[in-house]
Parts: sequence; structure tokens; C-alpha cells
Amino acid sequence: MRRSYERDRVEDKKEEEKPTTSDEEMMDVELHESEDEDAIIAARRNRLAEVSAKIEAEKNAKLEAENNAKLEAAKEKEREEAEKKAALEAALEAAKKKVEEEEAKNKSESSSSDSSSSSSDSSSSSSNESDSEDDKKKKKGNKKVLNKKIQEKKIQKKKVQEEKMQEKKIQEKKIQDKKVADKKKADIKKMNGGLEKRKEKDEKEDSKKEDSKKEDSKKEIPEKKDDSQSEPKAKTPEKDAPEAEVPGKVITVKEAVAEAAPDIFGEQFSESPLVSVANQSALRDNPTLTDNWDDSDGYYRVRIGEILDKRYQVYGYTGQGVFSNVVRARDQTKGDSEVCVKIIRNNEIMEKSGQRELEVLAKLRQADPDSKYHCLTLYRSFTHRNHLCLVFESLSMNLREVLKKFGKDVGLHVKAVRSYSQQLFFALKLLKKNGILHMDIKPDNILVSENKVQLKLCDFGSACYANEVEVTPYLASRFYRAPEIILGNRYDYNADLWSVGTTFYELYTGKIMFPGKTNNDMLKLMQDMRGKIPNKVVRKGQFKDNHFDNNMNFLHMEVDKVTEKEKITVLQQINPNMDILKVLIGKQKNLSAEQMRKVTQFRDLLDKIVILDPIKRISLNDALRSPFIMERMK
Repeated sequence: MRRSYERDRVEDKKEEEKPTTSDEEMMDVELHESEDEDAIIAARRNRLAEVSAKIEAEKNAKLEAENNAKLEAAKEKEREEAEKKAALEAALEAAKKKVEEEEAKNKSESSSSDSSSSSSDSSSSSSNESDSEDDKKKKKGNKKVLNKKIQEKKIQKKKVQEEKMQEKKIQEKKIQDKKVADKKKADIKKMNGGLEKRKEKDEKEDSKKEDSKKEDSKKEIPEKKDDSQSEPKAKTPEKDAPEAEVPGKVITVKEAVAEAAPDIFGEQFSESPLVSVANQSALRDNPTLTDNWDDSDGYYRVRIGEILDKRYQVYGYTGQGVFSNVVRARDQTKGDSEVCVKIIRNNEIMEKSGQRELEVLAKLRQADPDSKYHCLTLYRSFTHRNHLCLVFESLSMNLREVLKKFGKDVGLHVKAVRSYSQQLFFALKLLKKNGILHMDIKPDNILVSENKVQLKLCDFGSACYANEVEVTPYLASRFYRAPEIILGNRYDYNADLWSVGTTFYELYTGKIMFPGKTNNDMLKLMQDMRGKIPNKVVRKGQFKDNHFDNNMNFLHMEVDKVTEKEKITVLQQINPNMDILKVLIGKQKNLSAEQMRKVTQFRDLLDKIVILDPIKRISLNDALRSPFIMERMK
């Protein structure tokens, strides 16, 4: 016994002295064999990533299995309840039928007994008594059977009622869940509807402006200004606008802007809701209003002189859009340099949209840290009183204001248009490289520097990733909306290219290319200029029935001028009736040969951009290599 005990102790001691080979030690041995410290760290990270991925996969598989099991159990329970209900209804129907048969039989027996007793006058009293007793016994027996069946019927009816009550509760619960889901959908739809109404209002105002421009142009063309070299000029054969090349760094604005830009980051800006100094003192005096930072729509109440995030002092208000309001501020931590702060509305849907915009802007900044591709630079973000705030570089004005100031009704010089076009193509190239669609390109969403040489694409509130597009006929502003969006086709980067092409046209002519009042009117104007939309493009559209019949004939909807009622005109053939070159030249006379050459090159580029079939539109690389962009004016 003692020997065996000692032998066991020796073996245990040997086992303890043996080196353990756990997974971690094996990984350490493998790592120590490498002399490169970076390789060691990378190996550990890969191992941890594999373990995490495996755990996550197992967790997801387990959750999926549990969900499937619960779903199957619920379906089986519903099936059993349906079978049980059907069986109860069948039993109830059979019992009811049996009771009716018994009642009919009792009635027939009672009538036969009455007739036999009345016809047998000569029968003895004993036989009459025995017959009456038999009848009574039968009646009593029938009553007992009938009562028993009625009782069973009541019990079954009670069970059916209980089943119905239980089923009713289940249905009510389902209806309640559906109401909650419908409420959420309605809130989203209401918000989208508000956005569409804002867009429609903006588009109506633009169309009114276009009508007023046409009336003014009939009277007299205003005299063109002779501006300095640092500003874009209206088209004049005597003087040229400055040539602008792609800069290597961002130009910082150092002086305050004289005029506010009403549409710097979003569409439809309203007047400034700034709180005056008197109102600020009233807020300080009234303690009940100190936390009333938002208005009824969730917009932040901006206060002049207020400090945001302990560093940005607000000194001006830019405007208010659908998603946010924008203020101008000075960064006290960087020598009072000027910035723009976009304050997102305090609303769940708007905050999600702001987070998406922040994600897109951060991705673009990471891809273009030196800001060479002309997308607005996001400095940072922060949260101020439950509002997401985005801090951007400060620029002077947008292209809508540039057109109004330097080229009203006549447009900008072809030299300036060429420079701006080149920069916008670079911006689109950066978006495509990162798989992003802007989906709201227009002059209002393109900012320029103080010297009007450099531009930046801004307002990424409607941006989305190319693999997450949603078909809707009201995406982008109507005048710059591509035909594939209106028809309900799946769109891509070519939709942004269309918007850029229509913006180029507007910069040079000073007029909107397709000023349609509705989507149907937009398609009519597009076809008047470019011919009928190809049938293969129409067939793919989810909303083609709103604009075309089964034979692919266009249904033009317009209001009759006499009856003032809406009428539909079927157009089997639409031939282009506009010469783009003639429109571009307009009333310009005595153009030099060099200017005429650039205008012709511009027409050729527009011809390749504004094509109704999105697949056939020019690529960005080919556009950048086009003669209009490559060849400078002498």
C-alpha cells in the first residue's frame, strides 16, 4: 500500500512538472518566434478578430434558430386553434340538428296519441289509464333527454364563446401592434410629405421667378456689369472672367460676409428667427423660459453672442432649411476664424438624417484630406442642447447668388463656366470613388470662395450610398431631376451628372433648362429638346403608367386655356424642336472666333450629358478630357 502511494505521488509530481500547452501559450510561442513586433501585434489582432467573428456567428445562428422555433410554434398553435374551432362548430351543428329531430318526433307521437284516444270510445277505463301513464312516462323521458341536450348545448356554446373571446383578444393585440407600426409609418410619411411640400413650394417659387424673368427679358435686357478680375462676369465680348484651376488647398475667408446666403446648406430658407438682445434679457429674467431652446418645429432658437460647445461665438444667421438652421460663428480657440455651424432639428427622423450626412462627410474628408476635390470640408461635430451640430468651413455665397449678382438673365462668361464645370466634375469623381450619390445638386447647393474662383459642393442631407437607393419620383429638386427618377427607374451616379449638366446650362444662359411645373411637364420639355424617351427606358419605370400608355405613347397633361380643365393629349411622336447651340448663343452678337469655339465645345459636352438614356451619358473621365475642359481660352 505504501509503495503504491509513493508511486502515485511520484507520478503526480511528474504531471505537475510537465509544461502546459494552452491556446494562449501556443500563440505566445508562435509570436515570440517572430522578431518583428508589428507582426506579433498583427497576429494577435487577427486571432482576436477570428474569435470574435466566430462568437458573433454562433450567437447569430442561435438567435435565428430560436426565432424560427418560436415562429413554427406560433404557426402550429394557430393551426390547432383553427381545427378545434371547426370541430366545435361541427359538434354544435350536429347537436342542434338532433334536438330538432327529437322535437319533431315528439310532436308527431303526441298528435297520434290524441287521435287514438278520441276515436276509441268503447275502450275500458283500465286500458285508458294505462295508456295515459305510458304517455306521461314517454313525455317525461323525452323532456329529460331534451333538457340534457339543451344543457350540453349551453356548455358547448359557452366553450365556443370563450374560444371566440380568446381569439378576439389575440386579434385586438394584433390590431394594436399594427396601429403602432402604422403610426410610425405615418410619422415618417408625414415628415416626407412636409419635405415634398417644401420642395414643391420652392419649385413653384422658382417657376414664378422664371416667368417673371421671361416677362422682363421681353421688355429689355439689363446692362451688364464690368466687375473686377476676382469676380465672374456676365457674358461680354470685351472682357473675360478669370481662369480658375483646381487649387491645392482651401482658401479661408477672413472677413465677414456683407450679405447672408439664404440657401447655404439646404433648400427653402426663411427669415432669421434670431432672439434679440431685449428678448435675451427677458429670457434671463423669466426663469420659466430658460430651457425653452427649441421652437414648436424643433428648430434651435439661435441667440447672437451665444457660445456653442465652449468655443464658437455666434455672430450671424445664414438661414433655415427643412433639416436644420445654419449660423455663422467665430472659433475662439483658433484666433476667431470664421466657421459655419449647421444645427440639425431636434427630431428623431432629422437626427438620423443628420447622422447619415455626418457619416458621408466624414468618409469624404477621409478620402480627400487636402480638400482637392471640391466638396465642402467638415471640421468636426458636437451636440448642443440635444441638437447635432456640424462645423464647416465658411464660404462667401452660393452660385444662385453669383448668378443673380453678376449674370442676371444673361449668365456668366464661358471662361468662368468652364472653370466651375471642371471643379464640379472633380467633386462627382470623389463621390463616385466612395460610392456616394448627392441627389440634390443645383446652384443653391454649390458655394464659392470670396474671390469667386473656387467652388465647393455642399448640403449632403439627401445623399445616399449607391447600393441603398430608394425609388421615388420626388427625389432632388424638380428643375434638376433626372428623367429616370421621374419614371421610377433604378438610378445611379448618372442622375447627379444630369443635375450637373442642367446647372452648367443655367450658369451660362442665366435661365433654367427645364422649368416644368410638374413631373409630366418636365418630361415634355425634356423630349421637346432631346426627342422621345426610348421605349426600353420607359418600360423599366415603376411610374411609367402616370406618363405613358400601353403603346408607349406619351400622355401630356395640361390645363385647357378656354375651359380651364385638365386635359390629356396623346403624343405618338415627339421630335426635338430646340437647337441647343442657338439657345446658348442667344442674343450675344459679335462673338469672337475663340468664344464661338468654346461655346460650340460647351454645346457638344451638354449634348453628351443631357441624354435621356442614362446608360449612354458621358463618363466623368471622358468629360474631364473633353475639349471644353482641356482647351483653355487664349
